[in-house]
Amino acid sequence: MLNLERLRTLDALARHGSVSAAAEALHVTTSAVSQQLGKLEREIGQQLLAKNGRGVRLTDAGRLLSEHAARILSQVELAESDLEAHRGQVVGELRLSAFPTAARGLFPAALGALRGAHPGLRVRSSELEPENGIAGVVRGDLDLAVVLDWYNKPMPVPDGLVKAPLLDDPAEVAMPVGHRLADRDEVDLAEFAEDEWITWGEGEFCHEWLMFTLRSKGVEPIVGHRAGETHTQLGLVAAGLGVCIAPLLGRHPVPDGVVLVPLRQRVRRHVYVVWRADADRRPSIRAAVDALRTAAQKVG
Repeated sequence: MLNLERLRTLDALARHGSVSAAAEALHVTTSAVSQQLGKLEREIGQQLLAKNGRGVRLTDAGRLLSEHAARILSQVELAESDLEAHRGQVVGELRLSAFPTAARGLFPAALGALRGAHPGLRVRSSELEPENGIAGVVRGDLDLAVVLDWYNKPMPVPDGLVKAPLLDDPAEVAMPVGHRLADRDEVDLAEFAEDEWITWGEGEFCHEWLMFTLRSKGVEPIVGHRAGETHTQLGLVAAGLGVCIAPLLGRHPVPDGVVLVPLRQRVRRHVYVVWRADADRRPSIRAAVDALRTAAQKVG
């Protein structure tokens, strides 16, 4: 009889590529991962891992069993989802993530409402960029993730995930109060060709969107400063160090010395929540989506 927890460990190793990464995903020690895989090898009487430099790789038997493990674990989750739906109670543990401004703008209201309405539900939340949140849901590390894309740059959502819209988040340009365009009713991105931009970290989805959008306007961006949090960006704007894109979600209170001006071509982020299709019937998933939608209606 194959042990489910050992199959889960093998699946984590196959997904994450190393013993240390699997241990981090499972919230256990690397020694625990090695022990579980050693026991699994003895149970089946075949070698699952082989040395590969300083790390390990799956053998042919390891790859074969890991493929079965992924399907078995998916069926177990589907069974758990069906049982939870049959029971009809919002209980157990729910793990979710959101990108920073959504965590700030949605989680306090949504998670507070969940705790009040469903005291038997244990919610664990974290801040993750959209790509990492989606990857966490795909791997099974998370139950839901609040993610985003932009009006002109969609975020790919893998097969096997369900998504539900939460809100369209309008964005404006934040500039110092003394900026030459601060008294305008609206502006165009092309007018900031000579300005320094305060943007997100290199490689982050929102940073890549800004670079893509400015270049589509014929502007080669001048990046002066990087910050992951909107309020850090706005603080740098207030100090006269550049301009930034400021979506509505999670930006209040706006510091003194910052002026927000709408863009002539309206710029919006689409914010939505994703979860695995095999968990679709879980009452806790449905309760969390409802709570997030209610919180999203209050934004603004």
